[in-house]
Amino acid sequence: MRKTISIIIGSKSDLETVRQATELLEEFRINFDLKVLSAHRQPTKLARYIQQASSAGIKVFIAAAGGAAALPGVIAAHTTRPVVGVPVETKSLKGLDSLLSIVQMPSGVPVGCMAVGKSGAKNAAIFALEILALSDKGIADKLLDFKRRLANPAKKR
Repeated sequence: MRKTISIIIGSKSDLETVRQATELLEEFRINFDLKVLSAHRQPTKLARYIQQASSAGIKVFIAAAGGAAALPGVIAAHTTRPVVGVPVETKSLKGLDSLLSIVQMPSGVPVGCMAVGKSGAKNAAIFALEILALSDKGIADKLLDFKRRLANPAKKR
């Protein structure tokens, strides 16, 4: 099955932040790509990957980044696909720096932004699934069931 979502993190240390997103996508049986590519240290490699991923069928990018959090914006600059940013919690400013960097994109380069940290990563996966569900009834049905379980957690899966 083709990969339709790409999760890009700037550093291996961001893996823990995106774990809930990857687990949720696995639960939904969505094939995804997970890459560690730094916007600052590997800009050429990142740009090449974004272009290849878009051509290969990636429909949504999720980008987790901390500090200057340039990664989501750089991805958005290289694609017309939706980009969902996840601010990574930082030690110095608790992720406020990441959040502000992601939400303050210039006009014409949109990035959707989720909450700081792990819950933001999980919501990014849900949001990406909602985007895919617009053209995939199977995903739409699974999301409906998922949201019903949220409303009634005692109900069996």
